Amino acid sequence: MTYGTGHLVLIAGPCVIESEAHALDLGHAVAGMARAADVPYIFKASFDKANRTSLDAFRGPGLESGLRTLDRVRREVGVPVLTDVHEPAQVAVVAEVVDVLQIPAFLCRQTDLLVAAARTGRVVNIKKGQFLSPADMRHPLEKVRASGNAQVLLTERGTTFGYQNLVVDMRSFPQLRQLGAPVIYDVTHSLQLPGAGDGRTSGQAGLIATMAAAGVAAGVDGVFLEVHEAPERARSDADNALRLDLLPALLARLQRIHAAVSD
Repeated sequence: MTYGTGHLVLIAGPCVIESEAHALDLGHAVAGMARAADVPYIFKASFDKANRTSLDAFRGPGLESGLRTLDRVRREVGVPVLTDVHEPAQVAVVAEVVDVLQIPAFLCRQTDLLVAAARTGRVVNIKKGQFLSPADMRHPLEKVRASGNAQVLLTERGTTFGYQNLVVDMRSFPQLRQLGAPVIYDVTHSLQLPGAGDGRTSGQAGLIATMAAAGVAAGVDGVFLEVHEAPERARSDADNALRLDLLPALLARLQRIHAAVSD
């Protein structure tokens, strides 16, 4: 799969791997919807959510089990897969399984992590820290490129706006594109209300369609969505996940907007 070549790319899946069966079922469902909408698709899920609000929150199955699940999704669903890495020591083994290594927003300045990811030759998706301006992302981008890897995506996921709130400045998208890398919009994470749920992250899922449409109109190369068949039962980011049955209509809408702004 190529990025930034005119097609709107979908990166979607559950926030965290809940079980192997769930990941496979959701991956097959989203892949079918993406094919119907003629949208290239990358499955995403985390094997470990290392930044949960509370100590007792579900973090995922862990590295070994999580990678087995991601490998099955990649082979059986037949799509590229993406997952986060948190430490340089994880990078090489994760890169053997996945197509895209994701650098979490809070870690986007971690030089050793960026360099290790770059040296695998895999695509590296760097999420913009909630504390950084678009222009600041030139430094993480250059760390990867200077380490011999030109396959870099930059993802906007919101900027801290006071306590327990994030905002997305639509000026961010053209400013990130000026850095010379494809730009992804993480719609659902940018609708988080961090820590606003009494020991957990809350969110504003009702705004997903509106914000996704705005981002595509602003010229992004892809959208990133947390998707779940029953968000109220999701074990992470339940309040800002898109309900699976809403995805086809949203993809159709985004494709129309993408076609209009690409003319």
